Order: sequence, then structure tokens, then C-alpha cells
Amino acid sequence: MGYRVAVVGATGNVGREMLQILAERNFPADEVVALASSRSVGLKASFGDKSILKVQDLAKFDFKGIDIVLSSPGAKVSAEHSPRAAKAGAVVIDNTSYWRMDPDVPLVVPEVNPQAIAGYKGRGIIANPNCSTIQMVVALKPIHDAAGIKRVVVSTYQSTSGAGKEAMDELVNQTKSFFVNQTLDPVKFTKNIAFNVIPQIDVFMDDGSTKEEWKMVVETKKILDPRIKVHATCVRVPTFVGHAEAVNLELERPLDDEEARRILAAAPGVLVVDQREPGGYVTPKEVTGQDGVFVSRIRSDPTVENGLAMWVVSDNLRKGAALNAVQIAEELIKSYV
Repeated sequence: MGYRVAVVGATGNVGREMLQILAERNFPADEVVALASSRSVGLKASFGDKSILKVQDLAKFDFKGIDIVLSSPGAKVSAEHSPRAAKAGAVVIDNTSYWRMDPDVPLVVPEVNPQAIAGYKGRGIIANPNCSTIQMVVALKPIHDAAGIKRVVVSTYQSTSGAGKEAMDELVNQTKSFFVNQTLDPVKFTKNIAFNVIPQIDVFMDDGSTKEEWKMVVETKKILDPRIKVHATCVRVPTFVGHAEAVNLELERPLDDEEARRILAAAPGVLVVDQREPGGYVTPKEVTGQDGVFVSRIRSDPTVENGLAMWVVSDNLRKGAALNAVQIAEELIKSYV
């Protein structure tokens, strides 16, 4: 039996990627509907190499008969329309931040906590975690199972696509202006992003952390283990696609780098590229369009007891958003509906 699927936010970076991945993975859909705001009505959205979908108005769409909704329209829009879709009988897999910490909504990374999907019946909604959290917990899960993680210190290097198409355009335009000796003031970012790095993603919280950093802390605890201590510093860098993370771990039990490398290489969703030579590691440019979470620079940290460090890279639009949502849908139809 095929499913009726709606993609909300179909004209955005993540929505377009969702449509592409549904087609690539031959998701068993009899019908796929592209939805967006009224500004995008009538635009065309590609579904795979051959099919073109006409974008429909989310606000006017009747979700009756839709089985699965993949949603990435922004938190405020999701707050209004995800419950509406769920009330009509659909299961909503929501990529926004709005539902992630709702105790009645499971927060899922299929390689890490697929069993949590069973909790979708509470609200009819499953939350997709933040992009930086997803790739980190995929890499942390096998290490936690083997040696127990007490503390994580992570610094992220996040691409402009994480802030949307306008942010990517800002990087392009500022880069062009640099070479003709012009200055373009920042619009999407707090400072110029071209040839720069910005140690702020999202708004500041009362304790001095940013909301992006807070997300990594609370989402890691909800997905993996509430006992794990997490400290994050999230930085925007002048790249287009792909997030990188320098991750430092304090473990409960000894785990040397060779054993960690073996464990990671055997873990679902993880690809180890770790030659101790120039270029023997993965960078964001190389993982664009790839599905996996890539781990490099695995090494012991002798400055703390049972310390381990690694470099984690993934395509934030794929595994960090669209692919994870589609994988949740695949697990949902396989085991729960």
C-alpha cells in the first residue's frame, strides 16, 4: 500500500531536499503534495528527476486523507498547522524547533533512539532534532554504549545554509562585494559572514549561551541520556553546506582511540575517514550531498580521565534535516502504522 505524503515548506532549502530524498529512496508514496505559504502558490517543486509538483497553499489545504506530513516551515507556522494536520489523521514529522522539547512529542534520530517513535500517538507529531544535534548524537551513541559518556564539550562550525537561502545569498553577495572594494552591511547575520566567523547562532539566553547552544544541550539529553553534561559553543562560518564539530568527551570507562575507531566504523550511519596524514580527514565541502555522519581526527585526550576527541562532519540539509525526517517516516511505516 502506498501512502499520501505532504511536504510543508516545499520551496525552502529543507523542503526541496525532502522531496528529492523521498524520490531517491523510493518512499512508497501514491501521492506527494507540495505545500507552502500563499506567496509560493503556483510555483513548481521538483520531485525526483521527472515529476514536477505545483505548490499549494498551506493555509487552505485540507489534510484529510494525508497519511504523513514532512514539515519544515518555521516554528510559528508549525505551531498552527502541525496540530491541524495531526487532528485530520496525519502523522506529522516536524523539522522546526517548536515541538522538540514537548514531553508528549518524541524527539528522534533513527540510528540512536528509534524506539521513541512509538510515542507519536500522544499528539500525532514526531520532532526532528536540530541539525547540529543530529550529527553529534549519531557519533556519540556507539561511544556511549561502549564506555558511557559523562561530559561533552563541543564547538560547531555551521554553514550558512542552516540559516536559510537568504543567508547563503548574503555570503555570495558579500564575497562578490569584497573583490570590487564595496561593503555590504549584514542583514541575516549580526556581522559580515564573508571571510569571517560569527560566534552567535540564534538569540542569547540569560546565562550567556545562545539558543542554538541550549538546543544542543537539552536535545542531547532527551535523545541520548539525561545524565550527560553538555557544553556547546556554536559558530557560523562562511561555507554553504555542511556542519563540522570538534567534540571532546569525558568517558566513564577507558576507551582508547583504536577501539573507538573500530566501534564508530561499525555503527549505523557513521563513516570513519581517519588517516593520520595531510588531508586524511573529511571537510564540509566533501560531504555535501552525502547521507552519512563522517568522523575523523579520533584521538585520546590525556588532559582528562578517559578523554576522547573527534571531528564530526555532515550535510546539514540532508542528515541534519531532510534525510533524518524521511528515515523517521520509513521507520514509522515499518514498525508503527
